[in-house]
This record gives sequence, C-alpha cells and structure tokens, in this order.
Amino acid sequence: MVAQQSGEARSGTVQSVERVFELLEIIADAGGEASLSDLAAVSGLPMPTIHRLLRTCVLLGYARQLPSRRYALGARLIPLGERAGRQLGRVAQPKLIELVRQLGETANMALMDGDQIVYVAQEPSAHAMRMFTEVGRRASLHDTGVGKAILATLTDDEVRRIVTRTGMPTPTPKSHGTIDALLSDLAEIRRRGYSVDDEEQELGVRCYAVAVPSAPAPMAVSVSGPLSRVDGAFGDRAVPALSRIAARIGNELVK
Repeated sequence: MVAQQSGEARSGTVQSVERVFELLEIIADAGGEASLSDLAAVSGLPMPTIHRLLRTCVLLGYARQLPSRRYALGARLIPLGERAGRQLGRVAQPKLIELVRQLGETANMALMDGDQIVYVAQEPSAHAMRMFTEVGRRASLHDTGVGKAILATLTDDEVRRIVTRTGMPTPTPKSHGTIDALLSDLAEIRRRGYSVDDEEQELGVRCYAVAVPSAPAPMAVSVSGPLSRVDGAFGDRAVPALSRIAARIGNELVK
C-alpha cells in the first residue's frame, strides 16, 4: 500500500501486522498466488521484508510457498473466512427477513470470495414456488445478480483479470458469454445503481441486486423469484428497498 512506503505505520497500529495483511490481500487480488517480484511491485516493500513476513505466514499455515517459489494463500485462512461469513450472515439475516416481508420474494446476501461469490445468508419467500440457494453455495460472478452488482464496483481491468482466470461459463442462453457484453452490462449497472439477473443463472428466474456500500469486503444483497411475479413493476419496488437495506448493512458492518 502506498501509505506504507514511507516506512511509517499509522498511528496506533503495528506496521508489521499491516504489512502482512496487505501482502495477503495482494495475493488474494491476484487470484490466490503471486511471485515475490509481483508483491514487491504492488506493495512497494523490499523483497527481503516480504520474504521475512511471508515466511512467518507459511510457518503458521496462512500462506504457502509453491514449487515455483510463488506465494499462495494458506489453508488456515479457510476456517477464518467461513466463520467471518457466518458472522456477516447473522448481521444480515434480520434485514433479509424485513426484505421478504416487504417484497414477498426470497432475499439473499453474498460476498466475493476469490473469483467467485459465496452466499452467506438467505431468507426464503413464503410462496410455494420460490427460489432457494443454500448458504455456503458458490457461484460465478458474471452471471448472477449479486455477482454483477459486485463486479460493477470494480474497474474494467479488474473484471478482465477475473474473467481471464475463470472463463465465462453460460448456464443459460441468456448468460453473458463475452467480456464485451459483460462490460457493457456493468456500465449500465453503475449508471443506474443496481443489477438484474434476467434468466442468466436459471431460466424462468429474475433477480434484482444492489452492492453493499462501505462494506469491508465486496458484497451485495438481492431478491429473486419467478418471472411471473418478479417483473418491472416489482423491480420499481424492490430497488429502493434493496438500497435501504444494503446501506443499513454497510453502516452496521463499519461500526
């Protein structure tokens, strides 16, 4: 991080701890692994410093050094992420219940985890015919409402890097299959402030989603249901409600 290049830690913080988390975040942003030179270029830290800090992380299991000498995220981060996700779900659950009461359709919250989304909370609709997504399920970013809402908070270059790593599977004929189509959609999402999954993940299903502002990690909330109920008029009611709930979740997470 540029703020650390002067060698001074921020007031009240421990510089080495800041640097460790910065390096782990750089590795995560690079898709899960990075070379020593990559880490030095992004962080501005000397290579010996990076090697010393990450050697400690490797010994503790929070990082791995691959045979190629590149650094990767370690397995001990997995249970931490899972527990953090469950905690976020507990924060979101009352708000999702409120969304379902207002709109009558299934509400979800998901966050970006690596190059995918993971669902961390859901409140199902009371309708007999309703959408259901298991908490903990992972899905692509480019063909889900929550995923596109999250991608719209990133730069086009970041989106291109993600798609280069993951490809663009098309679960339905309406899924985006090219980066140009996706980037065009994301530009529209940024302009209007919400995303729509219009049968891109599953035929017959439409989803409206809004990114959570000021969140500590990229995340979004959504409501979804069958086309017969989730139409344009529903969207006119859903988007303001989603925006209010997303803002409340964001405010609570940064307290």
